[in-house]
Amino acid sequence: MSSISASADTCVAFHGVSKKFGDLVVFNDLSLMLPSGQTTAIVGASGSGKTTLLQMVNALEHPDQGCVQVFGEPIPKYQLQQFRHRIGYAVQGAGLFPHLSARDNVVLVARLQGWSEARIQQRFDELLESMALPASVAERPPREMSGGQQQRLGLCRALMLEPDLLLLDEPFSAVDPVTRLGLYERFEEVQRRQAISALLVTHDMREARRLADVLVVLEHGQIIQSGSPDDVFAAPASPYVERLIASVA
Repeated sequence: MSSISASADTCVAFHGVSKKFGDLVVFNDLSLMLPSGQTTAIVGASGSGKTTLLQMVNALEHPDQGCVQVFGEPIPKYQLQQFRHRIGYAVQGAGLFPHLSARDNVVLVARLQGWSEARIQQRFDELLESMALPASVAERPPREMSGGQQQRLGLCRALMLEPDLLLLDEPFSAVDPVTRLGLYERFEEVQRRQAISALLVTHDMREARRLADVLVVLEHGQIIQSGSPDDVFAAPASPYVERLIASVA
């Protein structure tokens, strides 16, 4: 198994992390370093621990043993809201509030943070442009928008506070293939402009190969292989990785 070396450019680090739910062991002594300014894709079948890994970064779940470090520090026990404001979170299906307009969905957290209306509007306009969304969507409720527009708004909301880290829990999987390609292009444009640190959970090796700088393959809570997508595809470390690659051949 290859590994990602620790360095000053590490954004997220798992040190000897163990986690279980009842009798189900999800992780046992997991160690992993994820780089800053790049997109890391966590790939594996359902039940491999992908989403739990993501939730521990955002302190929605906590390790039973070991330590998770984000931005070079252990996750704080207190003032979690302040910590989470540095992290954007986008999920499958966008998760927009149906009773709010597109604009209110995106800017809600900024208002709670006390941003001025001028700053909110400037940031909202920037995000619409980056996601190729027309200004006319601003006052529309989610039900009046396509699935692709809703997912792009979900990304806008995750990016609103200019986070240092973006967590993506299969945000592209609930739309059709053509719309998904458009979402990939929007995300890639954001990365070109901002070089944001991103952690993408996906079961799609094709998606991971396109979007990720670093690919981590999980099986039953164990890291089977990690490295650049090209390296993983060129030299799969196990029959499991070979099957994942074959699924997109």
